[in-house]
Amino acid sequence: MIYQVYPRSFADGDGDGVGDLPGITSRLPHLSDLGVDALWLSPFYVSPMADAGYDVADYRDVDPLFGSLADADALLARARELGIRVIVDLVPNHTSDEHRWFQDALAAGPGSPARARYHFREGTGPHGALPPNNWRSVFGGPAWTRVSEPDGTAGQWYLHLFDDKQPDLNWEHPEVVAEFLDILRFWLDRGVAGFRVDVAHSLVKDPQMPDWEERAVMAGSEGEATHANLGPMWDQEGVHEIYRGWRALLDTYNPKGDPREDRILCAEAWLPTQERTARYVRPDEMHQAFNFHFLECAWRAEDLREVVDESLAAADAVGAPTTWVLSNHDVVRHASRLGLPVGARRPNGIGPTSRQPNADLGLRRARAATALMLALPGSAYLYNGEELGLPDATALPDHVRQDPAFLRTDGEEIGRDGCRVPLPWEADRPSYGFGTPEGVGTWLPQPLGYGPLAADRQRGVPGSTLELYRTMLHLRRTHDLGVGGLTWAEGYGEDVVAFVNAREDGPPVTVLTNLGAGPVTVPDGAEVLVASGPLVGRSVPTDTTVWLV
Repeated sequence: MIYQVYPRSFADGDGDGVGDLPGITSRLPHLSDLGVDALWLSPFYVSPMADAGYDVADYRDVDPLFGSLADADALLARARELGIRVIVDLVPNHTSDEHRWFQDALAAGPGSPARARYHFREGTGPHGALPPNNWRSVFGGPAWTRVSEPDGTAGQWYLHLFDDKQPDLNWEHPEVVAEFLDILRFWLDRGVAGFRVDVAHSLVKDPQMPDWEERAVMAGSEGEATHANLGPMWDQEGVHEIYRGWRALLDTYNPKGDPREDRILCAEAWLPTQERTARYVRPDEMHQAFNFHFLECAWRAEDLREVVDESLAAADAVGAPTTWVLSNHDVVRHASRLGLPVGARRPNGIGPTSRQPNADLGLRRARAATALMLALPGSAYLYNGEELGLPDATALPDHVRQDPAFLRTDGEEIGRDGCRVPLPWEADRPSYGFGTPEGVGTWLPQPLGYGPLAADRQRGVPGSTLELYRTMLHLRRTHDLGVGGLTWAEGYGEDVVAFVNAREDGPPVTVLTNLGAGPVTVPDGAEVLVASGPLVGRSVPTDTTVWLV
C-alpha cells in the first residue's frame, strides 16, 4: 500500500500557503495511523514551477519552496522511524528550460555537443519558419518552439512534448544515460526506497520523427487512450534498455535479495493495452506499473470483471503483480468522477460551467470502488486526501488556475488544479489546518465543503471515510490480501462483482460489490469484516462493497 503525497498540497510547515517537506514530516503520523507501507513524493526538486515541479532545473537539490536537503533527510529519517518507506518522483523525459544543460545548449548554438543532449532540429518551409514536424504538445499547441540564436537570429527548434519550458532530453545520448544513473545513485545513497518514473513510455522517440496526425492527450483523458500514445514519440522499444540499466543499478543496493530491502521502480505509462503496460514490469525491468485501465474502467460489473481478468493475466504473463490505482494528481478524483453518468468520458478537469457530478453518489461509489480495489491481489496506490473522501474542487475561478494544460489551451481543457487543492486537517483552524495559524492561506483556494471532511472531524467517527480506509488497510494486511489469489464467486447476478481472495494459510475472504438496482443478500453464516456503506440487515445495497469470511 503506497500513498501519494503531492507536496504543495499536503501540509504547509512555514505558512507561505504552499505545502513543504517539514509540513509532510509533521503529518507522517497520520500515514502511520492509516496503515500505509510507503509514500510516494511528487517532485520537490529545484524548479521554476511552470508545471508544478515537473520541470526540473536541478535533480540533486530541493527547491526552497519545499525546504532543503536537510529537510528531505529529516523526512526520510522520520518515515524510517515509523516504518514507512519513501519513493520519490523522477522526471526523465524532459528538464526545465532553466536547467544548466539547456542554458548551455542555447548559448552553444547549432551543431554543438550541448544541443545534442536535447532534440534540436532545423525548421521546415521558407527560412526554417515552420516546425520540423506536426507533433502537438500534450498541453496544447505545437510540440516545437523556435529559439533565438546567440547572434539574435531566428534559429533551430527544440522538441517539448509538454510545456515549452520542458524541453525533451535525447535519450540516445550517452551523457543523458550516465547523468540519470548518477541521479539515481544520489537519492538511493540518501535512503530512498525507489522511484516513480514520470511518463515512463516517452523517453525514446523514433529518430525519423515522422508526422503524426493523432491528437496528443493528457493521461489518456477524454476516452482517447485506446488509440493515443501509440505514435512515434511513445512506447518505443529503446525505453526498455534504459530501465534494464536502472534495475541493474537498483539491485546493487540489495545484494542479498531481501524483498524487504528492495529499491523499486514504478512506471507511469498510459498505454492502450494491458500487454503493452506489462512489458515494463518484466523481471529485469521495473517492479510496478500503474494500472490505468482499472482507473479508466466504467462503473459497470461486466467492465470491472473484464479489466480485473485482463490485468491479472497480463501481469501473470511476466511474473509481476498488478498495481491498482483510482486517483492521482493528474485525474479528477474518483469521488467526483464516479458521480458523473456511467460511461461518460473522463474529463480532464471539471470547472464551474461543466456538468457537475452528483457528490453523494460519487462518494458512495468511490468508497465501494476503493473497497473493491483494496481486496484485489497486488499492490495499490492511494492519492492524498482520498481517505477523507475529498471531491474535486469544481468551482475554481479561471484566475486562480495554474495548470499549463488550462493556460496553453485558453481554458479549453480545465486541467488538473481541481484535484490538487490543499488538504483539510482541522476544521476550525485557518486553511483547515493546512498551514500555520498566521499563514497566508493556500496556493489554491479550498472549497467550503472541505471543512466537514477535515481529518479531525472524521478521526474516530464510525462510518467516516477515514475510518473506513483505516479499517480496510488493517484488514488487508491481516488477511494478506495483496498476496492472495483470486477466483470468481458463482451464484450472483450479472450486476454483482463477486470473488474470493484466498491464501494458503488463512481463511478466504469473499468480496461482493453490488452495482445492480436491487439489494444482494449476504450468504448465511458469513461474517461481515467491513462494508463500504451501511447494510440493510443482511442485504448489500446498490453501490456498496462488502468483505466476508
